[in-house]
Amino acid sequence: MWNNHRMLNLFANMMFTGVILAAIYVLGSRVIKLPLFTLREISVEGMSANQLESTKLRYITRQEIESIVQNEVKGNFFTVNLDALREAFKNLPWVRAAKIQRTWPSGLKVMLEEHSAFAYWGDTALVNRQGEIFRASTDQILPVFIGPSEESVFVIIDQYEIFNKLLEPIKQSVAEITLSPRHAWLVRLGNGTLLKLGREKIETRLKRYVSVYSQSIVNMNQSIPLDYVDLRYPNGFAIRLSEAIPQVPRKTGAGKKL
Repeated sequence: MWNNHRMLNLFANMMFTGVILAAIYVLGSRVIKLPLFTLREISVEGMSANQLESTKLRYITRQEIESIVQNEVKGNFFTVNLDALREAFKNLPWVRAAKIQRTWPSGLKVMLEEHSAFAYWGDTALVNRQGEIFRASTDQILPVFIGPSEESVFVIIDQYEIFNKLLEPIKQSVAEITLSPRHAWLVRLGNGTLLKLGREKIETRLKRYVSVYSQSIVNMNQSIPLDYVDLRYPNGFAIRLSEAIPQVPRKTGAGKKL
């Protein structure tokens, strides 16, 4: 081997490269520990759902941000664990997404997308505009969605939009939707009236309610509040007046419930 000049040159080059890499490693280790790279500035701002625009944070508090910064920011500009910090922010109740960037030479920029609450999910959670269920507290006036499983939220959102569109001519809106385990629909209106739509032809039944509302139901509803309207009959519907004034349920049309 020692008489093989080619092998000797290769060995020398490898040794030289190893020394250079070791020197770079030692020098780099010392450089990244310089006070110059100590984190001195951490900015936090809101961002839109498309992550292209800055927005104002509405629900995430200063105390929550300061707690995460104090407990999770460890290391300097180079060594701070951005993944762990991102997860800490994402665990806040109102955070939907978090994005963190290093800003040279001693800062971090944190961008947080907040959930936009669309409805309550029963009495335990909220639904955002993307159909995602999250758990946070709010005093907003929102519709209530109740379903057999969290997977049913997308079906309920779709029907909520359709129902509200159908109710526009009579200037009413949906306050609560319940989808039962048997896939029967109950709709509570903003005026308190409960519509029983059943499992079949639910949009046709709601259209029937809207079509006769201005002719008959509206006059009754102004004098005596309606408790519910049962639209599961093929040729009409049954109503029950508020218990405040006991009445025998009346039925328009006749037929068997579906």
